[in-house]
Amino acid sequence: MASVGRPIPAVTPDMAGFFEGARRGQLMVEKCDHCGALRFPAHDLCAKCLGRGATWVPVSGRGEIYSFNIMHQVYHPAFAAEVPYAVIVVKLEEGPKMISNLVGIKPHEIRIGMPVEVTFERGGEDLMIPKFRPRAR
Repeated sequence: MASVGRPIPAVTPDMAGFFEGARRGQLMVEKCDHCGALRFPAHDLCAKCLGRGATWVPVSGRGEIYSFNIMHQVYHPAFAAEVPYAVIVVKLEEGPKMISNLVGIKPHEIRIGMPVEVTFERGGEDLMIPKFRPRAR
């Protein structure tokens, strides 16, 4: 039986700054050029001031578990060996929320409010994927 490759995210022009930062080991979010609000993922308009234009800026990579779901079914064959695994929503210390995975912990040990920090996993020859791991308070 042939192995199935993992799906990798498309590096679109809107998200290029995010993936460039990840290659350097930095977690990036957009900062509105008009009001300074931070946002993720990339959007044409700022939800706070409706301004256009934003710049990718680095953030700490620290946050806490805002929400999570434990996946018990195999939705893609490349992830079959990882079931069960957690899909998390992290609220970054700077405010934006980000969907990712949590590594380094068993899914039943995850708690809302758990402090986490970013780590990066190779997702292809030239692609780094931000994931999160538990951190001490």
